[in-house]
Amino acid sequence: MLTMEDIVRDGHPMLRKKVSEVTEIDAQTIAELTSMREYLINSQNPEVSEKYSLRPGVGLAAPQIGLDKRMLAIYVEDEDGNPEYDYMINPKIISHSVNETYLPGGEGCLSVDEDIEGIVQRKKRIRVKAETIDGEKIEIKAKGFLAVVLQHELDHLNGVMFYDHIDKNEPFEPHDNAQPLD
Repeated sequence: MLTMEDIVRDGHPMLRKKVSEVTEIDAQTIAELTSMREYLINSQNPEVSEKYSLRPGVGLAAPQIGLDKRMLAIYVEDEDGNPEYDYMINPKIISHSVNETYLPGGEGCLSVDEDIEGIVQRKKRIRVKAETIDGEKIEIKAKGFLAVVLQHELDHLNGVMFYDHIDKNEPFEPHDNAQPLD
């Protein structure tokens, strides 16, 4: 079981590396992705997270646990409480909206221990292509919170941290085409 001790912290070189494509979906890769998603599920369970001192998370990219692999796990529920998209291997944004959005309270990250204030501008809608753990090619249309989460995790695969997007001069000033996420 992954714990906070397994999460690579800000300043570690792995978090600034553009990680490598996954060329083979083998048993080890599947086990790594499964444990990443299990961390997210456990971190959102109040009893388990308290017992193991887990910080809650909705997404986890492979570099955050020290792996040089283009893959991520997410655990975000839709309006009906059903989990949306568990694992993505070699995900890539293939299109996005012009309009932007942001979380009014800013973003956080399991790899960043302190709160960093400011808004992170993200595309309001994105389309992502990826592979599942079964090797199936998928295309995902994401909007709202799911789009924000995916962009945050995809940034990790390219060595970009969320705070890189915060305007240093006007950290709380949204772009003209950005609306807060409800």
